Amino acid sequence: MHEDTGELGAIAQRWFQTMRNCRHDVREILHDGHPTACVGDAAFAYVNAFKEHVNVGFFRGTERDLDAMALTKLIVTAYSDMKGRIQPPYFRDPVLGTFNED
Repeated sequence: MHEDTGELGAIAQRWFQTMRNCRHDVREILHDGHPTACVGDAAFAYVNAFKEHVNVGFFRGTERDLDAMALTKLIVTAYSDMKGRIQPPYFRDPVLGTFNED
């Protein structure tokens, strides 16, 4: 992940550095080809940059109580950001598969 991968690579590196900075005992491995942060031998998060997106994920996340409001805010923020990037006033409705005027 230290290769020059442009803007998306820089974003992935930023979030992986955040994982590294959690504590001194964080180890780094490659798991299924993804840079992964571990506590001891237990993986807790991963990140990777692709052609068009960055992926940040968490291991065993469904077994924890999640901050639903924070996750909802993140999803709505991502939606609003993408909607603003496409050319209004038209956007493709993901459910209906039609174009709507906003």
